[in-house]
Amino acid sequence: MAFVLNDRVKETSTTTGTGTFSLAGAEVGFETFVSGIGTTNSTFYAISNDGTAEFEVGTGTVTDASPDTLSRDTIISSSNSDNKVDFSAGTKTVFCTYPAKRAPSASMTATSYVTTHASTISDVQTMDSGVLAGPVTVSGNVTVTGTLVIL
Repeated sequence: MAFVLNDRVKETSTTTGTGTFSLAGAEVGFETFVSGIGTTNSTFYAISNDGTAEFEVGTGTVTDASPDTLSRDTIISSSNSDNKVDFSAGTKTVFCTYPAKRAPSASMTATSYVTTHASTISDVQTMDSGVLAGPVTVSGNVTVTGTLVIL
């Protein structure tokens, strides 16, 4: 299980209540959570109940099932005082997002970011793939599994 973010992942749902969301398929031009995030992986999500003020942003886990599901593991912000929303009837839009509360701001130092968002950054970080734009300073022990390419 990994934490995955991806662009253009959006589905609909008619799930009500505070439980796991059953996903009803991707909107035109978008991917499903299973194809864009992957089963058993976690991601940031947002849910909006169309035509109402109900919304929720959090982290959840994707499951490939019939129907596919998205659990609501941690709530970051919501229309219910940042608690799980008891969603009413209607069509919901469920999509992958990057919450503003988890993004570092220009005025934050690394130390203040870690202190403020301890659940987001730890002393052990995993990167499946990516590019680090410099300058990058690494201190402490570094373990590389796979191929390390230094340009």
